[in-house]
Amino acid sequence: MNVLSLKEYDGKWIESVVDLGLDIKKHPEKYTEALKHKTLAMVFQKSSTRTRLSFETGMTKLGGHGIFIDWRTTQLAIGGVQDEAKVISRYADAIMVRPLKHVTVAEFGKASRVPVINGLCEKYHPCQALADAMTIKEKKGKLKGTKVVYLGIANNVSNSLSVACARTGADFTLCTPERDPDSLDEEQLKGLRAMQNYHEESNIDKAVKGADILYTDTWVNMEFFTDPKFESEKKRREKTLMPYQLNKALLEKAGPQAFSMHDMPAHIGYEIDEYALRSQRSLAFDQAENRMWAQMALLIKLTGKS
Repeated sequence: MNVLSLKEYDGKWIESVVDLGLDIKKHPEKYTEALKHKTLAMVFQKSSTRTRLSFETGMTKLGGHGIFIDWRTTQLAIGGVQDEAKVISRYADAIMVRPLKHVTVAEFGKASRVPVINGLCEKYHPCQALADAMTIKEKKGKLKGTKVVYLGIANNVSNSLSVACARTGADFTLCTPERDPDSLDEEQLKGLRAMQNYHEESNIDKAVKGADILYTDTWVNMEFFTDPKFESEKKRREKTLMPYQLNKALLEKAGPQAFSMHDMPAHIGYEIDEYALRSQRSLAFDQAENRMWAQMALLIKLTGKS
């Protein structure tokens, strides 16, 4: 049982992970030996703060152990992904992979004899979406009927968030002028567009009115943000996407019930302003913490005793 995206799972399963995460956060003492003597191999091709710390700390809190593996210090490039994945799966009880491309984590999934988790690729960010759904339910008390609006550029984060929200009954609106071409998943998009609680709205005022959650993400993937070769595209995106910035004015337009969310790292002055990120209306730091609790729940689901 792998978690390479969330499109393989229904709303009942997604919310069961959310509810388990909420219980672990509320009663951590009940789970201190849930993954006793279990090992999580964490393979990183991309850099990370939250993903590494949340998975490694979570495994420790559950009585298990996380091993950090830097792609550059392995033989993955020499031995081939599938062969190396077979080897790693003989040492570990689960594998988390944070690759540059989805095809890499998919190869791990094919070769591994233990569960494989996508820690973020160019197409999906399922772990973030589970933590986001947990954060929304924690703050609003429910997912069903909660109005979530995603602003900015459609990408890997919005791909997974839209599935997590729509399949658990939240009312999800995508308010974006364009998509990151690397993230496009036509099959998933077709399925979402057939759902009554999934919407696409280009008019920002219409989209945010009455929203419970306003969500945004970086307009440029982290590996390209300071890349000189991407500079012209970065400037183009800034000009196109600035009207979609998540800021104090948009939160006020949405109403007093609205909170802001960002998966971080954030770029203040670009996709978000300081108020939306750091005021009492921001859930960004709760999201960051909930990565750990939600992933602990996911690991128990995948590798713990039934």
